[in-house]
Amino acid sequence: MNSSLERYTERVEQYASRFSRFPRFLEVTMVLALIGCAFFGTQLSLPGVDRPDTGKSLEVLLGLSCFVLLKYRTHTRTVVVVVAGVTIAAIARGYLLTPMLLAPLLAAMYWLAVLCDRRTVRLYALVVTVALLTVNLFSDGMRDLSPVLTVVGPVFWMALPLVGGSLARLRGDYLEAVKARAEHAERTREEEARLRVTEERMRIARELHDVVAHHLALANAQAGTAAHLSRSNPEQSRKILDDLTGTTSAALRELKATLGLLRQDDRPKGEGLDPAPGLARLPELIDSYRSAGLEVVVHQEGVRRPLTPGVDLTAYRIVQEALTNVAKHAPERAAHVGFTYADSRLLITVSNDGPAPATAVNGTSGGFGLRGMRERAQSIGGDLCAGPRPEGGFEVTTALPLQPSAAVEGESP
Repeated sequence: MNSSLERYTERVEQYASRFSRFPRFLEVTMVLALIGCAFFGTQLSLPGVDRPDTGKSLEVLLGLSCFVLLKYRTHTRTVVVVVAGVTIAAIARGYLLTPMLLAPLLAAMYWLAVLCDRRTVRLYALVVTVALLTVNLFSDGMRDLSPVLTVVGPVFWMALPLVGGSLARLRGDYLEAVKARAEHAERTREEEARLRVTEERMRIARELHDVVAHHLALANAQAGTAAHLSRSNPEQSRKILDDLTGTTSAALRELKATLGLLRQDDRPKGEGLDPAPGLARLPELIDSYRSAGLEVVVHQEGVRRPLTPGVDLTAYRIVQEALTNVAKHAPERAAHVGFTYADSRLLITVSNDGPAPATAVNGTSGGFGLRGMRERAQSIGGDLCAGPRPEGGFEVTTALPLQPSAAVEGESP
């Protein structure tokens, strides 16, 4: 039984989808069907009651009023007024009020409920129903029926198209809302995808800047120092050149790891990529600068706290970039790095003595250094300040949130 009903429903839907391609054909077919219903309704009467003699003029007028329904989309209210007026006139002349006679009016009321607002629907429905009841109560075609049946019939038949039209309008509104939400979700997904691509490009750009700027500045300082000591201290010069080889090798490794982020979708996760640097590699970083002639002093306050990978990488990169700026721009070859572990934040300061260079004072630091550090700090909920010190020199101060992991509690970063 259910399978037969499902097959019947599928066939109806198929036929409906085919005919929906020809809306004008459907409308003309509907009008012809309503003309047939109205004509058949004029032939009905109660037993013992003669049909009114109108000379067929009213029947022709009923048929012509059905053609007005072709304008239901653009002149909905006018259609209701015209069809209701002709139908009420027919009932007033003595025709029996039946669903067949009311068919054109019921169709007009249905489209009114579908296309117009609720206030208009209620107003027209009330006026038309009251007019039908008033005329029907005094009609000759209904004189043998009780007043209760005379009232209940028109009210019931008028309620059907109004309820059906309201449900169709609600369904249409629901489908429009679903479509709008789908379009909004599609636009949102595209915007989020573009935002993620932009954020990823900025992140990789910061990584490339940090790697290239740091190692090139360090290699330049080491090469200059080695050239300066080549005659007076050849042994020290050879040691610095050995360190220069390590610097360039480290630059290539980090550059390869950073570019490898772009190929993560083409390989298993983590394959061929070096782990992200953190504060555990700080001694190696300090030694590389010392080999280039920059004296770096590190001091710490408070008990070391474990850091999440994101905070650890950010802290390392900020120290790296700040020391690179000192090596590139500061006239004094000395820097101070401080770590202060508070209850919920890690405070990092990198400063140097002597007058601040013009690039640092202007906040450019070669173009992207300070901006990259500030973006890194803000990306994890921290903040960064940089500027000249009152006593001379330049200082970078950043506060990063501490987010310890229970798995690494008690370990040093």
